[in-house]
Amino acid sequence: MERSRRVYSEEFKKNAVEHSMTSEKSVEEIARNLGVAHSNLRRWRAQYRKNRELAFPGHGKQKLTSQEEEVRGLKKELYDVSQERDILKKALAIFSKRP
Repeated sequence: MERSRRVYSEEFKKNAVEHSMTSEKSVEEIARNLGVAHSNLRRWRAQYRKNRELAFPGHGKQKLTSQEEEVRGLKKELYDVSQERDILKKALAIFSKRP
């Protein structure tokens, strides 16, 4: 029998974490009221404390700051230009050979 994983939205996780941090109730009690495992809520709290607004990206995607996005774009551009340069070097070597 297969068990399907429950998927929670970013908004739900943030609301649950904020509620657990501001409430007088225990994490276990809040998790029970929300219908999630207390271990999940504890993990979400740790992720939220560590990354704040960049927490809970979902589906393996990373939320990046504008600087990190710029760095990623520049690295991709550098890779593309390096590949193009290497291809042109090889083509020059092939066409400069004498028959």
